[in-house]
Amino acid sequence: MSAAEGPLVVGVDTSTQSTKALVVDASTGQVVASGQAPHTVSTGAGRESDPRQWWDALREALHQCGEAAHEAAAVSIGGQQHGLVTLDAHGDPVRPALLWNDVRSAPQARRLVEELGGPKAWAERTGSVPGPSFTVTKWAWLAEHEPDAVRATAAVRLPHDYLTERLTGEGTTDRGDASGTGWWASGTERYDEEVLAHVGLDPALLPRIARPGEVAGTVHARDELPFSKGTLVAAGTGDNAAAALGLGLRPGTAVLSLGTSGTVYAVSTRRPADPTGTVAGFADARGDWLPLACTLNCTLAVDRVAALLGLDREAVEQGAGVTLLPYLDGERTPNLPHASGLLHGLRHDTTGGQLLQAAYDGAVHSLLGALDLVLDPDADRSAPLLLIGGGARGTAWQQTVRRLSGRPVQVPEAKELVALGAAAQAAGLLTGEDPAAVARRWGTAHGPVLDAVDRDEETLARIAGVVSDAAPLLEREPNKD
Repeated sequence: MSAAEGPLVVGVDTSTQSTKALVVDASTGQVVASGQAPHTVSTGAGRESDPRQWWDALREALHQCGEAAHEAAAVSIGGQQHGLVTLDAHGDPVRPALLWNDVRSAPQARRLVEELGGPKAWAERTGSVPGPSFTVTKWAWLAEHEPDAVRATAAVRLPHDYLTERLTGEGTTDRGDASGTGWWASGTERYDEEVLAHVGLDPALLPRIARPGEVAGTVHARDELPFSKGTLVAAGTGDNAAAALGLGLRPGTAVLSLGTSGTVYAVSTRRPADPTGTVAGFADARGDWLPLACTLNCTLAVDRVAALLGLDREAVEQGAGVTLLPYLDGERTPNLPHASGLLHGLRHDTTGGQLLQAAYDGAVHSLLGALDLVLDPDADRSAPLLLIGGGARGTAWQQTVRRLSGRPVQVPEAKELVALGAAAQAAGLLTGEDPAAVARRWGTAHGPVLDAVDRDEETLARIAGVVSDAAPLLEREPNKD
């Protein structure tokens, strides 16, 4: 282990597929140790995981960090948003968690929007129009389909809350992750009792919302983890808010995150309320806002197309005018929960590489369609887009974003930005600093800038035309017979 200049902190990213832990020097941002362990996710109609495997993965990742984890003075958890974790009176999971990309609650989402005043009322109340990703719709689905599980539930948590509570023994969350539930009112920054009453959820089952910069507790599960006595635990936050901290984002800078899901977001000082539902009006982890648009289909969908074609993910070819909408898991932006993938414009001379490029184009088109709505009106639209996530270092992803956005692209050299953001939050407990300022001091957003190229208006128009013309197919609910 390299000698550290200051105290050590641990930042954790518990994502859909795995848990990663970084031990970071709070003075310099140097990563002195790291660990990672996988999760499993169900296939079929739903997307579920047993929360206990997140804890096991956290333990394994921390033990891989060795003595450095024992020396850490503070820890914070960044986690996948929206997931519904139901616990019994003993703190054990009642059933597997319903994850963010489980879209079985689409009917409940539509019904809740209609029953509580429509999209505009929801946007004004919670900052967002809930879709099937939101936790409130998953609770409504559970109440309808598994009432015994609801009756057995003594506590409701989000994924990062679950791990934080296992660390401290106290039920806490933060405004960033709470803002993605659908039962947190963005105007008052409190749980919305009318929404909770409507879906039959007792607010006593929910965790306390810790303030930005507040200590959530100290590690009490020391027999299972390599932490020393008195290790501080921060409130943690959702993965996108953690990545915003990890980049040290200032208002107006746009981020495209290319992961299992694709997201575009920016920090804003204005409380968002988009009645179309395209932009989720999330809070950030500091006290500002994080308007965000999310697509369900991003790197995994494109990689699946590459696998079906037997191609390397970089084996793209331009041309052919073919359109591929990679909505393999339904879609959130645009809001098409029942959609499947759609291919249009196939010819005898279309190559596999052109089909693969079309998959990239379809995924990026969905993200860029929401970019102007995410940014404040006075934001600089010529500034570089920050490209992060698992796909950010892929040449095909970089070039597709450049070509379809017409903007320069900056690729931060720092990796694991969710875990780094959590580490910055933990460091803020020790130094009293704004975690975003900590990350800026660490230089996490530094990286090469790729110059802008002319925007490919022809491809953008063609994809938009196919989405519009295919609306009856994309919106059709599956045959339940």
